[in-house]
Amino acid sequence: MPWQAHLDLQYRRDPSGQTLLRHRHSGPLRIFKSLYPEGPAVCHNVIVHPPGGLVQGDRLEIDVSVATGAHALVSTPGATRFYRNASGEPAEQRVRLALEAGARLEWLPLETLAYDGCRALNRVELQIAPGAELLAWDVVSLGLPAAGLPFASGCLEQQWDWPGVWLERARLDAADLRLLRSPVGLDGQSALATLVLACGSALTRTRREALLEACRDLIEAHALAPRCGATCPNDHLLVVRALAGQVEPLMQLWQALWALLRREAWGMADQPPRIWSV
Repeated sequence: MPWQAHLDLQYRRDPSGQTLLRHRHSGPLRIFKSLYPEGPAVCHNVIVHPPGGLVQGDRLEIDVSVATGAHALVSTPGATRFYRNASGEPAEQRVRLALEAGARLEWLPLETLAYDGCRALNRVELQIAPGAELLAWDVVSLGLPAAGLPFASGCLEQQWDWPGVWLERARLDAADLRLLRSPVGLDGQSALATLVLACGSALTRTRREALLEACRDLIEAHALAPRCGATCPNDHLLVVRALAGQVEPLMQLWQALWALLRREAWGMADQPPRIWSV
């Protein structure tokens, strides 16, 4: 019997300036207690999926809404795992992130693992009001190359959708060797990542260029520099992408870029989620 689960997270700022969480769930999705390692203004939470992975027909839905002036940071304790699918019916994770004016959200899940033989849909939908800003990432590993289990069959479909601003769809099919192995595709790399700073109000030219320069300087000093780049496809979005043979160096670079953008874009210290050091 497939799992159907839904988690609804609603963040608001109270009159004292503290960000508070109200949440509801159905099925096997839970939220750890709220933590405030940076003080009351920023609420840290960890989403837990007790089954540990998705198989055929499973569907996870996560809704995160952040009200005016609130600031939330959300992570996970482990990878999202799309397991081998014998029936062909896809497993799906759908995440909807909605920010009101002046809100901030950091969406920082650990990596997605697409096991050999999986059929999976992984979707992120955005609504970002003027003055709100989202710092988010997505990291994917195709197969388990370190364990000698390549992504030899199956398909993972990825989507980012911010209506009117950004729409991106990718179909990573193990049978598409031109995509997976070509130098103009993934070039044989099994891990890929996207990091975004999405702004409800347009970035000024000065701010955009300063953030791009800072990101590129950090990337240039990293071993993944030949397979990593930063750009602004439009005035509301900064995007960084990278490829690697394994997830670990990608996550190390992404955490460094997250700390950089937090500091340069928001003037905040890099207070990582506690779960990253467990």
